[in-house]
Amino acid sequence: MNIVLTTLNAKYIHTNLALRCLKAAAQPEFDPTIVEYTIKDPAFNIVSDLYQYKPDVIGFSCYIWNIEETIRVIRMLRAVSPNIKIVLGGPEVSYDVHEWLRRVEEIDFIVMGEGEFSFKKLLEHLQGDIPLEEVPGICYLQDGQVKIHAQPAKIDLRELPSPFRFKEDLPHLGKRIQYIETSRGCPFSCQFCLSSIEVGVRYFNREKIKDDIRYLMANGAKTIKFVDRTFNISRSYAMEMFQFLIDEHVPGVVFQFEITADIMRPEVIQFLNDNAPKGLFRFEIGVQSTNDLTNELVKRRQNFEKLKRTVTMVKEGGKIDQHLDLIAGLPEEDYNSFRQTFNDVFAMRPEELQLGFLKLLRGTGLRIEAEKYGYTYVDVAPYEIFANNVLTFDEIIRIKHAEDVLEKYWNDHRMDNTVEYLVTEGFETPFDFFQNFGTYWEEKGWSRIGHQLEDLFRRLEEFLATQSHINLPVVRSLMQLDYLARQQFQPRKLWWDERVSSSEQKEIFTMLKENPLLAGEEYAELNVTEKDFYKHSLLVPFAIDYAKFANGEIVESKGILLTYFRNGKTPIFATLQLKP
Repeated sequence: MNIVLTTLNAKYIHTNLALRCLKAAAQPEFDPTIVEYTIKDPAFNIVSDLYQYKPDVIGFSCYIWNIEETIRVIRMLRAVSPNIKIVLGGPEVSYDVHEWLRRVEEIDFIVMGEGEFSFKKLLEHLQGDIPLEEVPGICYLQDGQVKIHAQPAKIDLRELPSPFRFKEDLPHLGKRIQYIETSRGCPFSCQFCLSSIEVGVRYFNREKIKDDIRYLMANGAKTIKFVDRTFNISRSYAMEMFQFLIDEHVPGVVFQFEITADIMRPEVIQFLNDNAPKGLFRFEIGVQSTNDLTNELVKRRQNFEKLKRTVTMVKEGGKIDQHLDLIAGLPEEDYNSFRQTFNDVFAMRPEELQLGFLKLLRGTGLRIEAEKYGYTYVDVAPYEIFANNVLTFDEIIRIKHAEDVLEKYWNDHRMDNTVEYLVTEGFETPFDFFQNFGTYWEEKGWSRIGHQLEDLFRRLEEFLATQSHINLPVVRSLMQLDYLARQQFQPRKLWWDERVSSSEQKEIFTMLKENPLLAGEEYAELNVTEKDFYKHSLLVPFAIDYAKFANGEIVESKGILLTYFRNGKTPIFATLQLKP
């Protein structure tokens, strides 16, 4: 029997762990072929490729990001191969199975929930070894009626085979994110999350997990992401794994975790700050809301003060980047409350802050109670909300504007010094900066056209020129510093027009030739020649004192900024004053 397991990933760099778990569990009796595509691949091309495998059975792994594209593929595939058995599984189709079976008549079976045991039993049936009644955890249509088989007992995860030992994956390990799970289930009951449906947490065999990680690192994996919903729910387990990864990591490998920050003890963070190499770990932390009523309504137990303590300690340690998540549209979180949530979280200055929007996923408590909170939403994946009883669609759109510039100007870290000044000195709160700029960005139509790096600086400057309370010369100087600090060579084209004259440039060279320490010890040690000075130096009018800026203080001072570029290193900066 020829079996193909497939999915449409969001991006090429992603890998589907579920398919590999199913393949490993099906062996040795069955040997499915894994074929992965992306949601950007044309459906006709996917069908043409799958058709050439001549499968008897084809299984699709389904999620909110790929279900609609997957349905198009299924319908086309059925048209060209009417005898293929089409099986669906994954979180998107495990709930509301009645609707899926009736909406997509091309589906033969849906495997609900945890699939390793059920899928193998289904294969045994399709091969003619056992009757259909003996296959647990599946559903299908029979004579127009939905038939649902009871779920099997929970799998003993410690006995599952490794999903990482397939030779065909070896060439791709270093090019794609490798996902690994050390546990299944979640101890929490957040009503917007599918993980709340499975009660309890079960663990895989620790030593097998360690062997898998050694194997991945030895074969070139660079990014390994743990998909455990709460990696640190067991402090002893997390500590053991952290110690193992610190002791045995291969340089260049990065490990990512989803952690619950408010249950992380200070001594664990201190251990990581003291022992983890910089860049080895990356934390993803779901904050979602700081509104106590909202958290109570979605059954999310969260101590924000302890969460803040964790994030702050990790940030001060300087070893681990943090990605924090917010969700706009949760119950009783109106526009002003969300503004407060944003400001509460941004105050911690996470390396990344993701501003997401509530999706009413099938099977979740909030979807079931949608009417109670006045939700209107798109009833097609990914089920994003339009509005609720306290947040209008107009306000959702406005928050989306803020999200757009947050991504461009904070998460990409193109101008950290500028944004820091604006959110502390230029606007009442950080959210107000991102909101006002985001709305301006949309009004100018910039969201519908592309941009280069220089455009981001020009557009910010244009927006700030409309804000009467902004000290534009100071902000422009900070923007220039942010722009030039990223360059190793003198830029051919600058986004600003101001320059110094050739006579002023000559005068500055003469000053530095007589006393190079005016530009600092690092510059003086280079013994810059006249040729190198004119080749590698940039001189522009400047509005702040760079020496004081380097010590954390912004002081207005008209002068000239010297930028001396060095290949492979950050430039040398100094502010200079011409003699009257």
